[in-house]
Amino acid sequence: MGKVGAVLGEGFNRLGWHWWPAYSAIATRAVGHRAQCINLGPCNSGCSQGAKGSVDVTYWPIALKNGVDLRTESCVREIVLDDEDSVRGVVVIRSDKSEYFLSARAVVLACSGIGTPRLLLASTSSRFPNGLANSSGMVGRRLMMHPCGYIEGLFTEELESHLGPQGCVISSQEFYESDLSRGFVRGFTFQVLRGPSPVEAAVNGVLRKEIKWGDNHHDDFERRFGHIASMAVIVEDLPDVENCVTLSKNQVDRFGLPGVKVSYKLGENSKKMMSYALSRGRELMVAAGAHRTTAFGPVRETGWHLMGTTRMGNAASDSVVDRFGRCHDLKNLYIADSSVFVTSGGVNPTSTLQALALWIADHLREDLATHA
Repeated sequence: MGKVGAVLGEGFNRLGWHWWPAYSAIATRAVGHRAQCINLGPCNSGCSQGAKGSVDVTYWPIALKNGVDLRTESCVREIVLDDEDSVRGVVVIRSDKSEYFLSARAVVLACSGIGTPRLLLASTSSRFPNGLANSSGMVGRRLMMHPCGYIEGLFTEELESHLGPQGCVISSQEFYESDLSRGFVRGFTFQVLRGPSPVEAAVNGVLRKEIKWGDNHHDDFERRFGHIASMAVIVEDLPDVENCVTLSKNQVDRFGLPGVKVSYKLGENSKKMMSYALSRGRELMVAAGAHRTTAFGPVRETGWHLMGTTRMGNAASDSVVDRFGRCHDLKNLYIADSSVFVTSGGVNPTSTLQALALWIADHLREDLATHA
């Protein structure tokens, strides 16, 4: 947790709000292709040690060993049906605009909340004039994101807040569950972050005119660097049917395929939740001892996770895939990405996304074995 975590933890205690140390998944020893963490530097900058749990050192070496064939400078133009209730493959277009057909026993889409509905909507036929697997009309609907807020506190004491992994301090879900007295449904997560690096502290301080040029420049910097505690707010966005992905009528990509139109509006529930969260965040910083606070949101540069445009559900009438990620309309078309989410949740989606992908992959393997 570090000193900054201990100080903010005391603030949570004074307010009677529950908190716990954040998960971090740091490799304390070599695991498979992943090296041991040696605290080489900021995780956000990548890891030349190979200790960060990114795809290139986790899933990718295993995929290569199992014979995956990655085809770069190519794009799937269309998913092709047979005469029954299944797909028989895809049409692939290369960067030189040449095409070929790739047959498959099963097709798995994993193009996230925009790419997946885009391909389904572009794969029309006499049976699916409004897009493949879209008998429910839900393909592209209920797009969700993660509006994020930011709270910062400036402390007199040295917090050593620049030391350690950026997002791994402490978390709180004190306000995660619905409480109608707050004026909105659902809730949010507080995620305590480290303070800024030397360069970030200097640049932000100058931009905010809290670090001034002149004789006191270094003193101004010393009062900020290592003295800042920050906290993110992750708001649970609701699955509004009007937030959607559709095909563009006048734009194409470099392959000549239809582009997308993203229609998204921050809902009133999310706005109220954000305002409430920012106020509680300032309250927490003051309780922890901050003599100056800053809070704003949504933050433009973060939080725009793409979820929910091919909804998972039991009924084919109001969802696109079943509980195993298989499309209701087609027995061998699967979706294994964040577009199947039914809610955004007030947490980062990667762990849920990986769990769902592994769950769907296990079922696909069993399904193929059964129908070999």
